[in-house]
Amino acid sequence: MKITFLGTGTSQGVPIIGSNHPVCLSSNKKDKRLRVSILVEWDNYTYVVDCGPDFRYQMLRSGCTKLDGIIFTHEHSDHVLGLDDIRPFYYMHGDMPLYGHERVLKELSVRFNYIFESKNKYPGAPAVIENIVENKPFNLYNLEVVPIDGLHGELQVFGYKFGNFAYLTDMKTVADEEVHKIKNIDVLVVNALREQPHHSHFNLEEALAFIKRVNPKKAYITHISHLLGFHDEVEKSLPDNVFLAYDGLELFV
Repeated sequence: MKITFLGTGTSQGVPIIGSNHPVCLSSNKKDKRLRVSILVEWDNYTYVVDCGPDFRYQMLRSGCTKLDGIIFTHEHSDHVLGLDDIRPFYYMHGDMPLYGHERVLKELSVRFNYIFESKNKYPGAPAVIENIVENKPFNLYNLEVVPIDGLHGELQVFGYKFGNFAYLTDMKTVADEEVHKIKNIDVLVVNALREQPHHSHFNLEEALAFIKRVNPKKAYITHISHLLGFHDEVEKSLPDNVFLAYDGLELFV
């Protein structure tokens, strides 16, 4: 299974528009972060987790020309606003399967009503196939996907386990029974917004404590803001099995 990090930034991306923060002015490409998303590929199947405002560019940059579905963690704008850009995939391959909590799909049907409506559909609008995700495993072809339930502040969100790889973003609270699903996994990805505490995201200290709790062989940090610091400097301070993800990073699990 191949994992490509399409974006590793926070809701505003890095650099932030108009910011003079040193990280926002960095020339290191690893400090330039689009909104958070990953591409998951196995056996000629291709899925993305979340499609934020940078989705179109992420697809072009990755060279992705076939997409079998989109899996949503939650409904915040930095995770869903690229949905209209499924149109080329729809024109080439037909209706796009979407996977998400019932609440998330309902919210999307309001915000993108022209995509979800079946009557008097606007010519050229894409169409989707809704698949409700509950807190129980489901299959995508020959791969079992295990939802990991958590809280993003007060909002329920899903992370996902694909085989020996787990992806959790926008998490603040994860119950013990959910941690058990990913205990001792090969590769864990988890969010860490900054060093200072945040009401709905792990900060770096909390992320490292969560990684220790899960005990993966390797861990990668994503959903990173400019306030965490320069990529190269922060990574030097991390435990030997923990790394900062960056846009374009590819993993084989």
